Amino acid sequence: MVQNIPPPDNANYALEKLRELLRDGKVAADGKLPTERNLSEMLGVGRRAIRRALEVLEAEGEVWRRQGSGTFVGQRPGNWSGNVDAIVAGTDFMEIMEVRLRIEPQLAQLAAMRAKPAELVRMRELARKIRESEDADARELWDGALHRQIAQSARNQLFLTIFDVMNHVRQDEAWQTIRERARSGTAITMAYAQHEDIIEAIAARDPARAGETMRQHLLMLQERLIRETSLDHEPADIGQQAS
Repeated sequence: MVQNIPPPDNANYALEKLRELLRDGKVAADGKLPTERNLSEMLGVGRRAIRRALEVLEAEGEVWRRQGSGTFVGQRPGNWSGNVDAIVAGTDFMEIMEVRLRIEPQLAQLAAMRAKPAELVRMRELARKIRESEDADARELWDGALHRQIAQSARNQLFLTIFDVMNHVRQDEAWQTIRERARSGTAITMAYAQHEDIIEAIAARDPARAGETMRQHLLMLQERLIRETSLDHEPADIGQQAS
């Protein structure tokens, strides 16, 4: 009679399984890992082993932890990140789009050269979640996650840090409202198709096409944003002309 032998309850085993988890990209959209308790249950090892394994991954720069918030994939943001709110407060969507247009096409190019197969699977899954989202908040969440996955796949920590500063502005309600209006009608269908084109260019290891497709995607968004913000002022102008 064959008995089921439980997995070894030690930190080395936990570290191996956590590496697999990170390698396969099986984490939340915001990069947050499950709690130590949940990881313990998922992997069948004790919480002490999980804690020790996470300490190793943190020392390697694979994850970082924030007291009271949890554990996240990647390296800890720089100390200056606490000033992000002030940076965002002093800018507007046009400045953000100008920076995005100069950085994200480069990130897409680098991702085309460096993205791992598991990351491509993750990109396609995120694109699917965007299409299937039924409300603006969900679309914004998954859209941000897709663009960050592309940025992360570029494997340039400085670029990723700059991207995270830009991405922080997505949390502003006014920005989300304008973006959702800009993605209404046929624009949202076009955005879905562009996401697919960007991912396919990255999968094809075609940096030039990946960069140009990302640029066209952002240019369309920029144009729609300008149009929507301009419309905010048209009713008053029309009323003045009629009076």
